[in-house]
Amino acid sequence: MARKKENDYFAMFSEGVSCSCRAADMLGRVLADYSPAQLEQHIEAMHEIEHAGDSVRHVLTRHLLKEFITPIEREDIMQLATSIDDLTDAIEDVLLRLYMFNIQTIRSDAVEFVEVIARCCAALKDAVDEFRDFRKSETLRDKIIEINRLEEDGDALYTAAMHRLYAEEKDAVSVVAWTTLYDRLEKCCDRCEDIADAIESVVLKNS
Repeated sequence: MARKKENDYFAMFSEGVSCSCRAADMLGRVLADYSPAQLEQHIEAMHEIEHAGDSVRHVLTRHLLKEFITPIEREDIMQLATSIDDLTDAIEDVLLRLYMFNIQTIRSDAVEFVEVIARCCAALKDAVDEFRDFRKSETLRDKIIEINRLEEDGDALYTAAMHRLYAEEKDAVSVVAWTTLYDRLEKCCDRCEDIADAIESVVLKNS
């Protein structure tokens, strides 16, 4: 009897990160041509991307529950799937906060921040695509380092943006709203680094 084909978890990781990249690209487009009146429409479109990411994780989980043999430890597969889903959720959350706080104009720091997030997601996609061959890859480590570097860029931008906010903004409501927004933007970069760290942990375990 033919052996049942195992699920391709690495392809599903890549599919999940593709959703994150789509979410980051969409957020960048929204901020670059910002229109508060169109936010509800954008939120619906973003939720479709987030739902696609959820679907990937649900399918992966169903396979994981049924399969006895997996290419890496089951706990690592679940951690990666959850972390990738958390990244897409974090990007969606930024858009939701813009609507919740009734943001009428976008600060330039936020546009720059989303550009960093998009680059971070793209670097993560490169790393996840390479992850399948982690046992013999000569470039995966460099790709992980690049994600860490971009996360540091996000940290520096966060510090500068917060300083400008508190130095320049006189409206207390705006200060509170943008403090939360910058926190959420910085969280997106952190989520990328979490995934990179999880990949690096798998590599170390299997070295």
